[in-house]
Amino acid sequence: MAKVIESKDKLILKLNFWEQIGSLHKSISVEKSNLLEKKVVINPWSKDVLRGVRAPGTGIPFVILLGTMRFRGGKDFTAIYKRSPVEIYDFKNESFNRWIVSIE
Repeated sequence: MAKVIESKDKLILKLNFWEQIGSLHKSISVEKSNLLEKKVVINPWSKDVLRGVRAPGTGIPFVILLGTMRFRGGKDFTAIYKRSPVEIYDFKNESFNRWIVSIE
């Protein structure tokens, strides 16, 4: 399962081998100073959380959503599994506007 690792000045979204294959992306790191907000959402499959279309990545509704969600004005990275709650990380000045990652 994808994990967010916090160091002193960086956030790293660590993907395992199969997540890298499914999302067509490697692990991502950003400067911690670019983090705007971090919040927990119980229902990740709502229109309030997801925006745009998945391209590229893997998606089976309510089972897995792994990869890039593109929308007008930006893109999000998702690693959502089943109906588990997610943490949403909002960023400024990064390649992804948000990371949406399932938590245990």
